[in-house]
Amino acid sequence: MGSPFDLGGRIALVTGGGSGLGLAIARAVGRAGAAVVLNGRDRAKLDAARAALAAEGLDASVQAFDVSDEGAVKDGIDAIDRRHGRIDILVNNAALNRRSPFETMTLESWRELQAANVDGPFLVTRAVLAGMKTRRSGKIINICSLAADLGRPRIVAYATSKGGLRMLTRALAVEVAPFNIQVNGIVPGFVRTEMNADVMADPEFVAWVERRTPAGRWADPDDIAGGAVFLASQAADYVTGHLLHVDGGFAASY
Repeated sequence: MGSPFDLGGRIALVTGGGSGLGLAIARAVGRAGAAVVLNGRDRAKLDAARAALAAEGLDASVQAFDVSDEGAVKDGIDAIDRRHGRIDILVNNAALNRRSPFETMTLESWRELQAANVDGPFLVTRAVLAGMKTRRSGKIINICSLAADLGRPRIVAYATSKGGLRMLTRALAVEVAPFNIQVNGIVPGFVRTEMNADVMADPEFVAWVERRTPAGRWADPDDIAGGAVFLASQAADYVTGHLLHVDGGFAASY
């Protein structure tokens, strides 16, 4: 009997897969046997990521599109379907953060963030869902955030978007469960990624995160990726509507 974590023969789409957490997740599901499609807006970054995965012997391809552009999403998913025949696993990882005091944030910036962090997962998930329903099989994994439950100054727009994604995860899980589709979220702790480069440059903030996190350190992207393999696998066939905290104990402590 094979491993319940084996993803051999599966097709996985990872949005925001060109670097950071997305690339780590793509590498992990690829090592578990899946063929990985990397998505993002920067084709050069995606090609470099694909080459890095290919050098490790992993099956990776690229489909560049903006997840917040409805037409581009449809065209991109159609292209993946033509190339691979289906999408078995979707990881909604692409996201933006714009740290700013609430009263100085422009409506344009607010809408850009909501478009990437809420509209993007909505559009991509909607585009793959019909095929998953027809096959009566699918795994959807949304990269959520501690900010959906815990507030901090200067991230109100981001926290609002991640709160929306949290409830998209739970409500959609209920709606599609009769079709044998599982929808779950991962809630990372503070991760060393490009998105956090500005706060990682602040020694005081870095030290605060280390003190506040029971594990005593920031996460590396690879720390989060194993959770995605679990949720994408047969081992999680009876797990849906769940928010898996991979945060070094952050949310469990005060």
